[in-house]
Amino acid sequence: MCRSVSTMVMVLLWPCMVFAAHPLITDDAGTQGKGKFQLEVNGQYDSDTETVNSVSVKTTGGQATMALTYGIIDSIDLAVGIPYQWIEEKDDGVLVSNEHGISDATLDIKWRFFEKDGLSFAVKPGASFPTGDEDKGLGTGKTGYHVFLIGTKEAAPWAFHANLDYIRNESKFDENKNLWHASLATTCEIVKNLKLVGNVGIERNPDKAADRDPAFLIAGIIYSFSENLDVDFGVKAGITRAETDYSILAGLTYRL
Repeated sequence: MCRSVSTMVMVLLWPCMVFAAHPLITDDAGTQGKGKFQLEVNGQYDSDTETVNSVSVKTTGGQATMALTYGIIDSIDLAVGIPYQWIEEKDDGVLVSNEHGISDATLDIKWRFFEKDGLSFAVKPGASFPTGDEDKGLGTGKTGYHVFLIGTKEAAPWAFHANLDYIRNESKFDENKNLWHASLATTCEIVKNLKLVGNVGIERNPDKAADRDPAFLIAGIIYSFSENLDVDFGVKAGITRAETDYSILAGLTYRL
């Protein structure tokens, strides 16, 4: 698997691992509440072009993810995500790879351990499982694990979120094993049921030969049709050359 596709795999897997309020990648410290469910159906399209040894390499792809979250108790959630992924690569306009299928599934537990005066903190450990075909670039081929430290501050109509994350990249590829992620996000309800959202972050590049880490910027909206139903749309842009050039994000969230 070439370097551009390897980086794209990590980019596509990341949103599924986090289960943030789509289209954000940064998670919030909120939980569902005892006995409550949340179903998320999210999709994204990615496009990246770079020059490798004088060859123009264009990688496009996407992911459709279904994630289900259940509130075990008021402060603890259990979440599982199953992504379907596709990746296409063209070198100087010639198709060299076109793969699609189930990618690596994830399981996470979020514990909100502090909440007072609009400030809350949570920790979320989890694991990824090699359900994707690593030979096709659809997964890592090994079970990995991760842990997220999450902070949220709410001051209506604003909310602010911060994540510091560690990811153990157990992979059959020759990649960096110890990855990190740091990001900030904000939401603002500008009118009833409509929020503007923004997100910025950076993470360690899994590519050992890379001289830059991928950094991103997201802008989007979340509209609530009701208390239990949200739809969202966003655009993700790469700040550094190591990040995917751009992504189009859309999703639906239903709570019951």
